[in-house]
Amino acid sequence: MFCSGCGQAMTAGQTHCPNCGRPVAPIAPPPIPGFGIQLESYSTKIRALGILWFVYAGLSLLAGFAGLAFLRGVFFGGFGPWMHPMMHGPTPPSWVFGAMVPIVWGYIAIRVALAIAAGWGLMVHAQWGRIVAIIAAIVSLIRFPFGTALGIGTLVILLGYRNSRLYEQL
Repeated sequence: MFCSGCGQAMTAGQTHCPNCGRPVAPIAPPPIPGFGIQLESYSTKIRALGILWFVYAGLSLLAGFAGLAFLRGVFFGGFGPWMHPMMHGPTPPSWVFGAMVPIVWGYIAIRVALAIAAGWGLMVHAQWGRIVAIIAAIVSLIRFPFGTALGIGTLVILLGYRNSRLYEQL
């Protein structure tokens, strides 16, 4: 290595030239070939993943409404007389359904809020969005088939050293 000012030979680790006192310019690492293309491709995957989390939140909300309507029909005989012979016994008291509704709504609200937060965080490329999406993916793995597929896809796209570095560059 030589000084860019006077041409004096220098040893590795010197910060200034011993002859002229000029500071040594740091050596810049060479650019990674194709990094821009990788980053653009990864950005597209993250945007699609964010949209899928929004869709999953909407589907979870619709499934929650449908599930509660079904439970109401079972507990209050809303399906008509054909349902009663299949129940093989007396209907449960009405307070059972009343006690279940807040619990079910709380579960649905938490699941939908987590999916919306994951989608929003991924769309704005926030560091917290990546963490929330990983947590939402782990929680949704038990929701077969859509939650499982979305959870596995999210974990594959967001975990790993290369993917974490690409996400930081967004």
